[in-house]
Order: sequence, then C-alpha cells, then structure tokens
Amino acid sequence: MNTHTRITHLLAIIGITLMLGACAGKTMVESDLGIKGAPEWVNKGTQFLNDKGGRLFHGVGEAPAMGVVSLQKSTADNRARTEVARIFSSYMEAISSDFTAASASGGEGLSEQAMSQQIKNVTKVNLSGVKIIAHWKDKKTNIIYSLAELDHKNVEKIIKTTRDMNSDLKRYMEKHGKNIFDKLDEEN
Repeated sequence: MNTHTRITHLLAIIGITLMLGACAGKTMVESDLGIKGAPEWVNKGTQFLNDKGGRLFHGVGEAPAMGVVSLQKSTADNRARTEVARIFSSYMEAISSDFTAASASGGEGLSEQAMSQQIKNVTKVNLSGVKIIAHWKDKKTNIIYSLAELDHKNVEKIIKTTRDMNSDLKRYMEKHGKNIFDKLDEEN
C-alpha cells in the first residue's frame, strides 16, 4: 500500500472517529428536503457554502420530539456539529491528497504518522470553533433542526498560529486551502 493510500485510510478513520465521538446516531440530510415554511438552510442541508458571507462549512442536524426540549435541541446541535466534522474531514482529506501528490513530485514529504497527527491536531482545534448559529422547529412534526457553522477564516487563523505544524504543509494549506474549498463547493 503506498503512502497516499495509507494517508487516505487514516483520514477516513479520523473522520469516522470524529463523527462517532460527536454523536452516536448518524444524521442523513438530503440536499433538498422541500419542507414548506422551513428556512433555506434546512432545505439545503449540509454543505460547503461560498457566498458573500465567506467560505463556510454548514452542517444541519435534526432531532425528533423527545419529551424534553433541551435534550432534543442538544441532540440536533450535536448532529449538526457531526455534519460539519464530516465535510471538514472531506476538506482535510483533499488537502492531504493534494499536498502528498505535490510533495512526492518535488522533495521531502511528511511521514504518514506525522501527516496524520498534524491533520488530527488541526481538525480537533478547528472543530472546537464550530458554532450553532440557528434553530428551527417544524410545527407539524415537532422536529428541531440546528445549523452549525465553521468559518474558513477560523481555519486559516488556526493554521497561521499553529507552531508545531510542518512548515511545508502549513504553507501549502495557506496557499491552496481556499482553492481546495472552492473546488469542493463546486463539486457539491
């Protein structure tokens, strides 16, 4: 198995671990739910969003009526954070893949273990910056929806201030991070 394949597998494991750690259940959000009267973010679901508000990772989670509203809201919030973790993991996997390809063709790269640890650290710090920015309750079904957001500017700030990151990876992320985000946004 080559280094690229091993790194991809490690990133997949990290992403799965993040999702399992954030929430025991998996939220399936379709891209167009078509719920009448719902805010646009509910109907669009989890996505990369590049608009006048910036480059944003949006995660939408939901929870059915549970009898205790605070528990229902907390469950929806956690599921929304899990969705952000899922798409942020895709973003980090794309960066890792591109960086590995670039470094393989022009010099020294990072060991698989070092790359995995650095990406894990960046992911952990950035996901702590995820904010719940909206809630909506469907009056017909009593389902509560939560919208979690991670701003790419926060990701850039974390990368700039990280001291123990490989300097080549750091420069690569600073230089190509926005382009990779835009590419993923277009694909979705």
